[in-house]
Amino acid sequence: MDIATIIGIVGGLALIIGSILIDSTLSAFINFPGLLIVVGGTIMATLIMQKMSVVLGAFSVAMNAFTDKTESPEVRIKQIVSLSAKARKGGLLALEKERMDNAFLKKGVTMAVDGIDPQDIINTMNVEIDSLITRHEVGQKVFKFMGSTAPAMGMIGTLIGLVAMLRSLSDPAAIGPAMAVAMLTTFYGAVLAFMIFNPIAEKLEDRTRQEEILLNIIVTGIEGISKGSNQHILKGRLVAFLDPKARKAGIGES
Repeated sequence: MDIATIIGIVGGLALIIGSILIDSTLSAFINFPGLLIVVGGTIMATLIMQKMSVVLGAFSVAMNAFTDKTESPEVRIKQIVSLSAKARKGGLLALEKERMDNAFLKKGVTMAVDGIDPQDIINTMNVEIDSLITRHEVGQKVFKFMGSTAPAMGMIGTLIGLVAMLRSLSDPAAIGPAMAVAMLTTFYGAVLAFMIFNPIAEKLEDRTRQEEILLNIIVTGIEGISKGSNQHILKGRLVAFLDPKARKAGIGES
C-alpha cells in the first residue's frame, strides 16, 4: 500500500470539505446537474479518445498508484553480483539451478545458460522493456487526458449555467440554481483534475520510471554475467543506476 497516495487524496479532500464547512454547508456544494456535466462529460470524452477496453484497463492500472510493488534495486543488484561471482567460479551452467523470484531476471539467466549470444539476449530483453513502457504509457495517457478534460467540462457547465441564468433574469427564484451550476461545475472540474486525475497520472509515470530503472539494471547485469565480467566491475556499473543518496547508503561490500 502506498500510504502517500492515500494521505494525499484523503487529506486533500478533507481540507477542501473542512474549508467549506467553516462558513457554509456541504449540501450547498452538491449539484447533480453540475456533477453530471463534469463527471459524465469527462468519461464520455475519454471513451471517444480511446477504446472501451483501454479506458477500463486504465482504471485497473490506476491501482498501481495506491500500491507500491516496486522491487528494491539494491536487493536486485546484490543478487546479480552474487550470480556473477558464481558464474565466474563455476561457469554459466552453475546458475542453472539458482532460484530467482524475478521472472525477467530468470529469463535472462536462462538465455545466458543456454548459450545465446549476449547481444541477442540484450536485444530481446530491451524489446520487452520497450513493450512494457508502451503499455504503461497508454494508461498514463488516459488519466492525463481526463485531467485536461475535466476543467474543460467544468467550463462547459459554467457556460450552460450562465445561459440558463441569463434566460431567467425575470425569475429571481431561478437565478440561484443556474448560478450554482455555473460556479460548481468549474469547482468540480478543478478538484477532479488537480486532486485525482493529474496526480494519479504523475504517480503512474513515476512507477514506470522506477520499473524501467530496475529492468535496465537486470539487463546490464545479464550482459555482464553472460560476458563473464568481474563482479566488482559489474557492481560498479549497476550501482551507477542508483541516485547519489542510494549510492552513499551502499549495498554492502561483496
